[in-house]
Amino acid sequence: MNRLHRWYCQSSHWKRTLEHEILPWAMRGVTLGDEVLEIGPGPGLTTDWLASRCATLTCIEKDFRLANALQHRTDGMNVVVKCGDATAMSVPEQSFTSVVCFTVLHHVPSPHLQDRLFAEVYRVLRSGGVFAGTDSRKSLMMQLFHLHDTMVLVDPMKLPARLESAGFTDINVELSSARFRFSARRAA
Repeated sequence: MNRLHRWYCQSSHWKRTLEHEILPWAMRGVTLGDEVLEIGPGPGLTTDWLASRCATLTCIEKDFRLANALQHRTDGMNVVVKCGDATAMSVPEQSFTSVVCFTVLHHVPSPHLQDRLFAEVYRVLRSGGVFAGTDSRKSLMMQLFHLHDTMVLVDPMKLPARLESAGFTDINVELSSARFRFSARRAA
């Protein structure tokens, strides 16, 4: 992430937006279960919100500095932080009751790698488990925040077919003006 983007993702404004708007909307009707995997927690604002809603929260963060800082900050909590690539997770099959990611997919640098991430999520989900989250839609603000940064937007209209190709069922996508939310299930 560029400096502006990194700064904003740690700001109190973004934290309030996540806690009061994005996360309640994204997780409405979603049952997390006890063993949750969060992909791309960054500085951990979403992690803070999730930790009280499950027994164990595992986070996979690609950036070593962010992963290390989050691990130290959550030491003693029900949170385990791993530094790794969500497109090739070193996690056993069917480990989690749910997998979530919030405003992360557009940071995955190609549609091919995004599809690998979907396949990996399917692999690590237990039968009946849910994959849910949000991502951003195209806007001038998104383009400004991603100058000299990775931004490969997911077309929410094509997302159901992509998730179905990875094996998911019960796929739902809902749009707002600035973002979309999604949920899908690994068949029981």
